[in-house]
Amino acid sequence: MPARAYWKGQIRLALVSIPVEIYPATRSGASVSFRQIHEPSGKPVKYEKVVPGIGPIDKDDIVKGYELSKGSYVLLDEEEIEAVKLESKRTLELVQFVDAGEIDILYYEKPYYVVPADELAEEAYIVLREALRRTRKVGLGQLALRGEEQLVALRPCGKGLVLEVLRYADEVNRAANYFRDVGAAKPDADLLDLAETLIDRKSGRFDASDYHNHYVDALKRLIAKKAKAKGRKVLEDVEEPAAAREGSNVIDLMAALKASVDGRKSSPAARTKAPARKASTRRAPAKKRA
Repeated sequence: MPARAYWKGQIRLALVSIPVEIYPATRSGASVSFRQIHEPSGKPVKYEKVVPGIGPIDKDDIVKGYELSKGSYVLLDEEEIEAVKLESKRTLELVQFVDAGEIDILYYEKPYYVVPADELAEEAYIVLREALRRTRKVGLGQLALRGEEQLVALRPCGKGLVLEVLRYADEVNRAANYFRDVGAAKPDADLLDLAETLIDRKSGRFDASDYHNHYVDALKRLIAKKAKAKGRKVLEDVEEPAAAREGSNVIDLMAALKASVDGRKSSPAARTKAPARKASTRRAPAKKRA
């Protein structure tokens, strides 16, 4: 367990308080970091805090300001901000419980592990964990993290509890704005059967270790080649998938699905336009609605 907790406080359920500590459940994955370089000199670009008409300044002279009107600010230092009295800075009160599947995936933002702060807190912690598991509920509350009050959900996870930061309603774009032009016609039953067969064949248990960041590996190979090339430009030839090269063709969905189920690649003959009769019967209802 990390030496330093991300947050320390208590979970409160009615008159029961459980001292807990919160730790990040995720970490940054493998990535390749780039620096901005001044090409003529080969030196890294640096950034300075600059005030117009004054020039570079010391970071200790910087405070936070809220703009009331153009050029007019209210200045606040960290001590004043920290003094804001907010109960959720130290207490997560569970104010509501909902079914585990009721919260849309769009609202989940970041998970944290929640552990009991000491042995005395462990009994109440376990009771809460098992009560949530048996009722299949998720506890909701608000918690002050990183200078703002966030909506959070608490759920059981193995022997412990996971706290998941949720987005507020006004932070999620309405799906209807993006899907309004998608037709409502029901799919062909045969096509649907083939798609379901393909999904069943490729179904299995999720294991995150089965997946790997190939882009990072490719970048590292490129960097190694570039280092050996001593400044010469290095461009790798990447073969475009057939679907991208022939993007103007309309794929015969039935033939493509059958080929996928049979474990074959679709033949060039399969990548032809669908029969006009089927297209017209499927699209007529959508035009009326439009």
